[in-house]
Amino acid sequence: MAGHLLKVSSLATAVFATSGFYLYSRPLSLNDLSVVRFGRAATTTVLISVDYITAFKHVEYDTEEYWALKSKLSELFVSFEVKPQGAASLAQVHKAVLHDGRTVAIKVQHPKVQKQSSRDIVIMEVMLKAVHWLFPNFAFMWLVEEAKKNLPLELDFLNEGHNAEKVANMLAHFSFLKVPLIHWDLSTKRILTMEFVEGGHINDRDYMKKHGINVNEISENLGKMYSEMIFVHGFVHCDPHPGNVLVRKCPRSGKTQIALLDHGLYQVLQPAFRLDYCRLWQALIKGDMSGVERYSLRLGAGDLYALFACVVTSRSWTAVNAGISSVPVTRSEDVEIRNNASQYLPQISELLNRVPRQMLLLLKTNDLLRGIETTLQTRASSSSFINMSRCCVRAMARHRRSKARSWRRRIQITLAECVDLWTLTMYEVFLRLSGSPLGHWLTALLPFLH
Repeated sequence: MAGHLLKVSSLATAVFATSGFYLYSRPLSLNDLSVVRFGRAATTTVLISVDYITAFKHVEYDTEEYWALKSKLSELFVSFEVKPQGAASLAQVHKAVLHDGRTVAIKVQHPKVQKQSSRDIVIMEVMLKAVHWLFPNFAFMWLVEEAKKNLPLELDFLNEGHNAEKVANMLAHFSFLKVPLIHWDLSTKRILTMEFVEGGHINDRDYMKKHGINVNEISENLGKMYSEMIFVHGFVHCDPHPGNVLVRKCPRSGKTQIALLDHGLYQVLQPAFRLDYCRLWQALIKGDMSGVERYSLRLGAGDLYALFACVVTSRSWTAVNAGISSVPVTRSEDVEIRNNASQYLPQISELLNRVPRQMLLLLKTNDLLRGIETTLQTRASSSSFINMSRCCVRAMARHRRSKARSWRRRIQITLAECVDLWTLTMYEVFLRLSGSPLGHWLTALLPFLH
C-alpha cells in the first residue's frame, strides 16, 4: 500500500489539495475525479485542466499508469469529505473513512507549494535587505534564516509523523494528552493520514462550558505539557495556536483531554541552552534579579538583559523585579507593555539578533501559550509557576546526576530533588486549601482562637 501511495501522491494532491477546489455537491465518486468546483464561491464549476494534472511529472495524463493510479484511489477510501476540515498556507485537512471503518484525517499539501515557498523566501530576503538598507536599526534577517531552516521540515509530512510519534511516547505518562495515531501505510512526504480527532478549539470557552470541561484544568494541563517539553526534554511543539490544540471529553473514559495537532514545527533545545533557560525561569519566578541578569547574559542578551526578561515573560520590569509569581497581571500592565513594545522596537530587533536561534521559536511558543491563557482568563496562575518549577527542579537534578562521580553524590542529589518537589507540593496544597471554602472558614475562625 505504501508503494501505491508514493505513486499516487501526486495525483491525489492535484485532486484533493487545491485551496478553493470542491467536487460537485452530489455524493462523492472517486471514479469521477475530473469534475470539480472552483473558486471562492461554491457555485462556479470547471474541469481540472490537463495542464494542472500533468504538472506533476510522476504521472502523465491519459496514460496507462494514470488510469491505473486513478482506480487505486477508490481502494483507499469508502468516503471522502471534499470540503476541508481546515486549510492553511501549506496544506488542508479532509475527513475520510477507510474500508475497515476507521475515520481518518488526511492532510494534503497544496500543489506547487514547495516551488512557491522557495520563491517566497527569496522575495522575503530581498525585501528585508531593502528595509535594512533604508532603516539600519531594523535587522530582521534572522527571519530568512529561520524560514530556510524550518520550512523544508514543515513540508516533509513524514517528518511531521515522526515528530507526532516521538512526542506521544515522550509524554505518554500524561493521560490527558491525545496525539493522533499515524497511518504510515497511507502517508507520504506530501500526504499524511492520521487518526481523526474531534474537539473544540482550546480558546472556545463556550464549547468547554457546553461539554462540562473545566477551564482551569485545561490551562494547568497545557502548562504541564509544555513545561515538560521545554525544560525536561528540550523537544518543543512550536505552533500551539488554537487551531492546533483541541479539547474534548474522551469517548471511552469521559475524562477531559487535550489533543495536540500539526507536528511539523518543533524546536530541539541544546542541553546547555535548556539548562540556562531553566535557571533563568527559576530566577524569574523567585524574583532573583542577580540570577535574571546572570542567565540572561549567558543566553546572549548582553546589556539588554532587562528587556530580555520582559520579552520572555511578557511582563513589565516592575513585575519582574517583584517576582512574576507573586504579582498578578493587570490591564494597566498590559497597556504599558504594548506601549513600550513600539517604543523599544529597535532594541527588540537588536535583541532578537543576539539571542541563540533556538530562542526565537520559544518566544513565539510562549506568546501563543499566553494568548490561550489570556482567553481562558488563567494567565499567570500559581499552578503554572509551580508546574514550571517542578520541571526545572527535575531537569537540574537529572543534569547534576549525570555529572556526579559517585553513587553517594547521586543519592544526595536525588534526596535534594525529592525535598524540593515535596516542598512545591506542600505549597500547592496550601494554596488550594487557602482558596477553598474550608480555607476561608479557617481564616475567619482564627481571630476567635486567640
